[in-house]
Amino acid sequence: MDQAFWPNEETEKLRYIEHNNDVYDTRYQSFLKPIVEKVIRHQKVSDKGLDYGAGPGPVVQYLLEQEGFKIKLYDPFFQNYPENLKQTYDFIILTEVVEHFHSPKKEFQKLANLLEPGGSLYILTYPYNDSINFESWYYKNDRTHTFFYTAEAFEWICEHYSFRKLDIEGRIIRLQI
Repeated sequence: MDQAFWPNEETEKLRYIEHNNDVYDTRYQSFLKPIVEKVIRHQKVSDKGLDYGAGPGPVVQYLLEQEGFKIKLYDPFFQNYPENLKQTYDFIILTEVVEHFHSPKKEFQKLANLLEPGGSLYILTYPYNDSINFESWYYKNDRTHTFFYTAEAFEWICEHYSFRKLDIEGRIIRLQI
């Protein structure tokens, strides 16, 4: 999205409050279950994790803690704990976050720096591809979605931020450092 059309912080926060991110909402839990299951498959319970962009209701943290994981939170609007960005992690989860980045290069560099060697980023987004009719694509209609990614964009991110492996499985992207 052209920077001239980016929402201001107040508009962004109001839009995020509209999301139903209730920790006990079983439909939202089901929506996030695939990325949670991927983390459970690839990480150890003792690994340090961060939910980056956790939102007002940290459902991923809730679901993973039920499995014994300890997850820290960071969200500039709702879980603003900058101290959690001063340590490193074995994995970082971003659910419906990367499409909101105003400066993806800066954000991916920061995320790569927050990972321990061998660490993983788990991203839930809706990658764009040529089979999607952009004009009728619902995902573009959220006024806070400022950037969309293709498989090629994730390949570029993998190469330019020292990730060694990329796995794209539907809407779940895993980058390993």
